[in-house]
Amino acid sequence: MRHPHTRTTRRRVVGALSAALLCTAGLAAPAAAGTATGSPAPAPARAPADGLALTPPMGFNNWNSTHCGADFDESMVEGIADLFVAKGLKDAGYRYVNLDDCWALPSRDADGRLVPDPARFPHGIKAVADYVHAKGLKLGIYTSAGTKTCNEAGFPGALGHEYSDAQQFADWGVDYLKYDNCNNQGVDAKQRYLTMRDALRATGRPIVYSICEWGENKPWEWAADVGQLWRTTGDISDSWGSMLSILKQNLPLAPHAGPGHWNDPDMLEVGNGGMTDTEYRTHFSMWSMMAAPLLIGTDLRKASPATFDILDDKEVIAVDQDPLGKQGTVLSSAGGRWVVTKEMKDGSRAIALFNESGSPQRVATTATAAGLPDAPAYTLRDLWRHRSYNTAGTVSALVPAHGTVLVRVAVDRHWAANPPAVEPGLDGDRFVRPGGTAALTTSVTDLGRTPARRVSVALTGPRGWGVTATSRTGTSALPTGHALRTGWRVTAPAGTPEGSYDLTFRARYRSPAGVRAESTTTVTLRVAEPPPAGGSYLSDLPWLSADNGWGPVERDTSNGETAAGDGHPLTVDGVVYAKGLGTHAPSQVDYYTGRACQKVTAEVGVDDEERADGSVSFAVWADGREVASTGVLTTDMAAQPLTADVTGAEVVSLVVTDGGNGITSDHGDWADARITC
Repeated sequence: MRHPHTRTTRRRVVGALSAALLCTAGLAAPAAAGTATGSPAPAPARAPADGLALTPPMGFNNWNSTHCGADFDESMVEGIADLFVAKGLKDAGYRYVNLDDCWALPSRDADGRLVPDPARFPHGIKAVADYVHAKGLKLGIYTSAGTKTCNEAGFPGALGHEYSDAQQFADWGVDYLKYDNCNNQGVDAKQRYLTMRDALRATGRPIVYSICEWGENKPWEWAADVGQLWRTTGDISDSWGSMLSILKQNLPLAPHAGPGHWNDPDMLEVGNGGMTDTEYRTHFSMWSMMAAPLLIGTDLRKASPATFDILDDKEVIAVDQDPLGKQGTVLSSAGGRWVVTKEMKDGSRAIALFNESGSPQRVATTATAAGLPDAPAYTLRDLWRHRSYNTAGTVSALVPAHGTVLVRVAVDRHWAANPPAVEPGLDGDRFVRPGGTAALTTSVTDLGRTPARRVSVALTGPRGWGVTATSRTGTSALPTGHALRTGWRVTAPAGTPEGSYDLTFRARYRSPAGVRAESTTTVTLRVAEPPPAGGSYLSDLPWLSADNGWGPVERDTSNGETAAGDGHPLTVDGVVYAKGLGTHAPSQVDYYTGRACQKVTAEVGVDDEERADGSVSFAVWADGREVASTGVLTTDMAAQPLTADVTGAEVVSLVVTDGGNGITSDHGDWADARITC
């Protein structure tokens, strides 16, 4: 938590490298990466005296999957501990099994002590802690630095009870405290969080202290000697827009993180169903690059194999848990093509090539730009695919929409034992109509110091699709920097439903020593029809994609923040609109217009259901270029007319962004939104 952003429980946010180099937990020591140049490995960051959280905490918290539902109970918590062991998560580094809000009764006992809810925890918290400890794990608990916690039921907070509550937690065997920010009575944040720090220390029990005041008072500037981690943002939700917004807020705070003091961009949503597996891998990759706490937020009893594959990837986890304790920093982000690098203790660099945009993009950097010394070649390890290559220095990939390629690059005298890295490329049509044909050109470029030999490429589509090469599909040798380009005609069968369809582009080749290698990339085409001629309400048309800060984008109602259909009539400054889109910043809704449309019009504003602090900006984009926008609109303003010329655009996007005071109340209505084609 900490504001479960629903209308019934709402609170305002106040405010190795080749196989030979790999170890069980990641990469080998500096001899593998640093000795080739004679440069020493970087000195370790200063560790805090208490020895707590020297790497970012890893574990589980129930909130994102259960909130205060009936399935949050003793049986669930103990079942999660069992799964940590059975599924290998404990071996991967996960340790904390944390309870969130709603574990207690609404009232203290006659002695002022907290009382576990006997329906949820019939054997008490100590019994649960004992069970968790017997598995070699640790238990966490939750309360708030206020008179009540954040749930509307009003569970007791710790304000004024810090020392007795801390002692109670210690007596139960608690190892981790998440301390929230609700109902704080206006007491100074530093004072409230310092008091609990002192209370925890007074117990004599080592308890990791998680400060959850939502970044309201810039805790990264003052809390390094208060807690081991601090929230930097408001709550995350299970959506691409929310995750992306939080990522962008947390990335600039890298100088403040280190062993025993971590920036916390909130818990993981991986596996909760609101994002694709590609987006969840980005979520996990970027949290690992930011040295963020990795607290699983999905009910592992229901998790899919794909979810476990993401959560227990030891090579990615090793980036997060690197003992140097550096948070990744941004090298570039132009056009939504992000390069983020992270210095590692062994002298290597983790590099994330992240594509924020909605279409495949080439994202590239170099080993020297990432901070490595000049070398004849480098070993490049793909951390999700668990394969090693050599590169002459370029680090580049065709990254799918909302995807991340995560690699680790090192100066390594054994680089030639690996096949050359190759970079796939794609040009041409992104869309095809049912029964129509798209023209694509694929490429494969040798990035290695050694040539790729006996190169062959293939493109395969879904069953029933036609895929025909229009130029050569192979070559005997591909020297460094050279590319094989192949043209293709791709035909979607007549009657194909609108939607995304994946094609597989595969390049096979050999190293000079004869080692076989392969590069496989997913190519996505959208089957779509442009809007009909004339005028149409955008709420009546299918969209390509819809990203939203909280809950789904709604058709003809306001944004309800949780489930589809939970909004209200679109209302701005007392005017009710029958048609339109209800969004919540940050939001982007994309439509395929097929170069057949001319104009978008709408009346835009903050919905009246937000009585204060709503502050947003609206914009229309055509093929990635802003063509119309408003200034900042606030809750007390009437709807403003917005007209955009979208002539010749293939894709039109409706974009809502935060007006500058946080997104808590940012319900943006695209009232009476129409498109003319």
